[in-house]
Amino acid sequence: MIVDVSKKILIVGLGLLGGSYARVLKRFGFPVSAITKQQRDIDYAISENIIDAGSTELDATLIGEADLVIFALYPHVFVKWIEENQCLLKSGALITDVTGVKGSIVYQIQDMLREDVEFIAAHPMAGREVSGVENSSDKMFVGANYIVTPTKKNTSEAIQTCMELGRLLGFSNVTTLSPEEHDEMIGFVSQLTHCIAITLMTCNDKEDMEKFTGDSFRDLTRIARINDLMWSELFIANKAALLDQMNLFMDKFQSLKTMLENNDVDGMRAMMQHSTQRRALFDKK
Repeated sequence: MIVDVSKKILIVGLGLLGGSYARVLKRFGFPVSAITKQQRDIDYAISENIIDAGSTELDATLIGEADLVIFALYPHVFVKWIEENQCLLKSGALITDVTGVKGSIVYQIQDMLREDVEFIAAHPMAGREVSGVENSSDKMFVGANYIVTPTKKNTSEAIQTCMELGRLLGFSNVTTLSPEEHDEMIGFVSQLTHCIAITLMTCNDKEDMEKFTGDSFRDLTRIARINDLMWSELFIANKAALLDQMNLFMDKFQSLKTMLENNDVDGMRAMMQHSTQRRALFDKK
């Protein structure tokens, strides 16, 4: 479906991710509209040619004409929107999302969704430490990863369409995981890293430390400038998987602490060498 540029696309939630999706899809020639809270975001997006039309209301025409609807909302808001407004979606519409957790919402939404509308979940592994459509970019996804999380309720056509969407957006690696596999992986590579950054920024409140900090600390804590409303919701939604990853981290950190206490240079060097080898696998090619 997505290759046909006559297909109409609606983005619900025109922030950083929604705006970046819109920029890319508009560049390819798709008719793109948006529904979002603030009129100033609609005005900005139209003036910058990011979207063709938009509304801060539940515009029945915009929703009812959309062939593909991309939800860039907080998880609980997304669920509530489907509960209350799915009647406005056209028959045959395909919907997807950008939500950072899957197990707690994918099955819930698929169970409540009309049979003539399909939800195929996805997670763009990209972002910035700023928010808002004014900070969106059509280059943000280049070189990043995109995860599609199908279930037994998804058709092969919907899965392929969602994967093609990821490629069109510029992601270099488009792959699939089950919602459960996704949440376990995200608990480690995303949520745990934010937990570590938050802890580093709050475990030592000595004054004027920013005047003496080197690049290593700045690099390691880049993501500590955090949207507390969104990330606390994501942590709770993925609580079990995140706690497992936090326990793994604390066990390994304790091992390193024990090596230091025992002057175990060989043990520390072996751990550092393993770290160096593993880190090379994560470098963007």
